[in-house]
Amino acid sequence: MKGVYKLGAYIPRIAPTTWIAPNAAVIGNVILQDNTSVWFSATLRGDNPEPITIGPQTNIQDGAVLHADAGIPLTIGSGVTVGHRATLHGCSVGDNTLVGIGATILNKSIIGKNCVIGAHALIPEGKCIPDNSLVVGSPGKVVKELSEEQMEGLKLSAKHYVDHSEWFRSALEAMDDGENDDDDSGRSKL
Repeated sequence: MKGVYKLGAYIPRIAPTTWIAPNAAVIGNVILQDNTSVWFSATLRGDNPEPITIGPQTNIQDGAVLHADAGIPLTIGSGVTVGHRATLHGCSVGDNTLVGIGATILNKSIIGKNCVIGAHALIPEGKCIPDNSLVVGSPGKVVKELSEEQMEGLKLSAKHYVDHSEWFRSALEAMDDGENDDDDSGRSKL
């Protein structure tokens, strides 16, 4: 499988329903459960005894970086959206949470269920975020509790990426050299 690497005795465990972009890197001690997706240029580097565990229906978007330290696993729950260029390091993220674009969550932090970690937020080492929280800033601060409607929106986000990954699995094809010449017959018609 392209982009998937064993590292010595560490071998990724990947559910058959997982989709991994061709230029993503899934390395070593990584567990990807049912209907997960790892998008373009994301890196999951499992080079420690503690695994990186990604729960079912979770998506790791473009350019995200995930890593665990010795003695500090990285665990992401079910139905989580990890935004573009987010960095997660040795932390725990609860079910149905959205980690915003460029957010950073550091070692031993615990993010509850049904949370939104805002774009570019920094969650410092060892911080605990309660369930249903909206967190923004650097360092991240809880600014409000999410409504039921907002929590339902988080579930829809995760479902969208499950559906989107199925489309990419069936429709994504590399183009051959010269396939995109001056004729516009292959261009999208919007």
